[in-house]
Amino acid sequence: MSTPSIEPVAAYLTDLQDRLCAAFAASDGASEFREDSWDRPEGGGGRTRVLEGGKVFEKGGVNFSHVHGDALPPAASARRPELAGRGFQALGVSVVMHPVNPYVPTSHANVRFFLAEKEGEPPVWWFGGGFDLTPYYPFDEDCRHWHRVAHDLCQPFGDDVYAEHKRWCDEYFYLRHRDETRGIGGLFFDDLNAWGFERCFAYLRAVGDGYLEAYQPIVEKRKHTAFGQRETDFQRYRRGRYVEFNLVYDRGTLFGLQSGGRTESILMSLPAVAHWRYNHQPELASAEGRLAEYLKPREWLQTGP
Repeated sequence: MSTPSIEPVAAYLTDLQDRLCAAFAASDGASEFREDSWDRPEGGGGRTRVLEGGKVFEKGGVNFSHVHGDALPPAASARRPELAGRGFQALGVSVVMHPVNPYVPTSHANVRFFLAEKEGEPPVWWFGGGFDLTPYYPFDEDCRHWHRVAHDLCQPFGDDVYAEHKRWCDEYFYLRHRDETRGIGGLFFDDLNAWGFERCFAYLRAVGDGYLEAYQPIVEKRKHTAFGQRETDFQRYRRGRYVEFNLVYDRGTLFGLQSGGRTESILMSLPAVAHWRYNHQPELASAEGRLAEYLKPREWLQTGP
């Protein structure tokens, strides 16, 4: 495959959605994903799968979408003016899992492919995606595991890939108005085409497959940890920051809404319950206050075994 091809990417993404849903449903043990298939009037559609009210996951979504159209929305063409006037196809899988237990982190992953074509000109294409982790009561060993998986999947693609895409993640998932990162990071990449289609697609698959390898062991380790109302209250307070990022900064949310995507599917990333408290400041010496130490970039693989 020396030239970009939609079919193998779509086949991988739909299979990834199936595998993720099966794994999370098995971990939850009480709820299954509900599926909605939808069509977009301007072209394309998707499969939205949502789990709600589970034993392990209060709310989770694993979405596949494949949309196309004759013209790009402003959210895309503003960054890439050379794409104006091109027809486009955009497809991807997006995942957000909000756990019941505050000791289990929220996680997010996204892998996507974009193709823009115009008669008489070469196609413009790229891959993007990544995964990031948002703990409420972080454990160093979980953070190191998360970043070790990220590092190892990057290694076959170059010695500098992990450092570059980790840094990009730290910078992207940053709430400027709060002066804090959304969580402890992971990987983020966009506009990836410099390696050629085959190698870029292989990296996309490594990231998509690596997400479950990174997250599932943390879920299994922490899902039975005892907790009370104090921890739940703090979790819901911190979920408010997650909402703020998704509604203020997230490119995928803006692209989806501006391109006429299905609103329910785009906003499935929001938690079922979130709280905002006026000027809430946890005591620095408390378990809740300790989280502030984690909301800034850190070299996790240089801080212990």
